Amino acid sequence: MNLLVQLAPQNRHGLLLGNPVMTASGTFGYGVEYSHLFDIGRLGAIVTKGTTLEPRDGNPQPRLAETAGGLLNSIGLQNIGARALIKEKAPVWANWQLPVIVNIAGETTGDYAKLAKVLDGVAGISGLEVNISCPNIKAGGAEFGADPRSAARVTAAVRAATSLPLLVKLTPNTGDIAGVAIAVAEAGADAISLINTIKGMAIDINRRRPLLGNITGGLSGPAIKPVALAMVYEVAGSVDLPVVGCGGITTASDAIEFIMAGASAVQVGTASFTNPRAPLDVLEGIERFMAKEGVEDIAELIGVARR
Repeated sequence: MNLLVQLAPQNRHGLLLGNPVMTASGTFGYGVEYSHLFDIGRLGAIVTKGTTLEPRDGNPQPRLAETAGGLLNSIGLQNIGARALIKEKAPVWANWQLPVIVNIAGETTGDYAKLAKVLDGVAGISGLEVNISCPNIKAGGAEFGADPRSAARVTAAVRAATSLPLLVKLTPNTGDIAGVAIAVAEAGADAISLINTIKGMAIDINRRRPLLGNITGGLSGPAIKPVALAMVYEVAGSVDLPVVGCGGITTASDAIEFIMAGASAVQVGTASFTNPRAPLDVLEGIERFMAKEGVEDIAELIGVARR
């Protein structure tokens, strides 16, 4: 059974995954937090939490709110910053066999380019996921991802600053997801991941105030899966690049839907909060499905619903 997936076929470094199951940024820390719970080396890749040039404290509390079928988060990209990541985390990753992809974010195009340059060539970092889709920060983030031109500018700046494989993570908070995908593809992306969270909010009716400290947050979890699946299907038919599907994947069946819609790989996110083994459970479920259906190569399933 062949589960190998190449996410950067046009990049000289390549980004070969042993299987199509990845973790989603912001839900798996830096990978080390979960390494004692199961053999994370069995996964296809780990995507780190969002990283910025300087450390960030994130948004005011409260930052999380449960919703029907999902979770609202307003973390605000709290992270240790690039220098600490290079000093403390990358040396650990360099001893791992699976690829680690660093999710990067900034408030300006220049921030993204500087960050990419700093991380270029660091042992233990196999690729970058350019986050132009976070709805929980006041500057940057989804502001770049909602418009094809600004998304392309950020992608091109990062492409010029690094030779690492680039995944660009798109926001669903746009009326032209295909247009944004085409723009970043033309600007140098090696793959496209989607979707990030959907902007939403909750109100505490007893306090008569917004529940989240940042007022709005990003909705993730099973509630957004149909939206994510439709966007993956649309983007997979619009660009000639590998697509990584993300959004509400809880089970192997969910993941297989995304793969059949055209995703070469998937990211498991919010499910890890209630079941830390969720990514591994999804992988094992895909393997069982392939064995049951007599599928010898994962490539046989990629985009099969489009044919």
